[in-house]
Amino acid sequence: MGTLISSVAEAEELERMRRRIFLGLFAALAVALHTLEALLPSPAPWFRLGFANILTLTALFLYGGRAAWSLTLTRIGVGSLVLGSLFSPGFFLSLAGGTLATALMVGAKALFGQRIGPVGVSALGACGHAAGQLLVAWLLLVRHPGLLNLFPLFFLFALGTGIANGIAASLLLDLLRSHRAFGGSTERSTGNPPLPEKNERTPT
Repeated sequence: MGTLISSVAEAEELERMRRRIFLGLFAALAVALHTLEALLPSPAPWFRLGFANILTLTALFLYGGRAAWSLTLTRIGVGSLVLGSLFSPGFFLSLAGGTLATALMVGAKALFGQRIGPVGVSALGACGHAAGQLLVAWLLLVRHPGLLNLFPLFFLFALGTGIANGIAASLLLDLLRSHRAFGGSTERSTGNPPLPEKNERTPT
């Protein structure tokens, strides 16, 4: 009996370790995408495709809101250190956009649960990101009425990229949920649900 309990405890610990490793990989990939995208040419600092948000969405649906916040703040902080732009206007643009986007995504997921998918959450986050960046651009960079004329174009651009990133996140989630770390083969072999991460909200 003692051996069986020990074996189950070891299996649970192994599954938690796998999930933590995946979360670390998500953070590293998010920082890499954030940095790479910042180095690409863009017509304006706030015109970005937001590929790093695919990892934030994936973390939100697999781990919960706390992991999504960790990924967002890590990629913005570490990415800014790598780029040498910490506390520059670009940093505050990223921070404002990322903070508002994550707040909307986490709030929507908590409010609607399984009634909203990655595409809907991503679209909301992209709109929040656009609004946050334009607000900071207005306050810190260009306090000109002409900036407001860009909002519809910027909003449509953000909505399109948000939907595209949501589709990508949905495909990635389908792939990851078949992995043992997220209850894929483990769930099929034992009938047990995936183990929740300690101190994090159970994914729905």
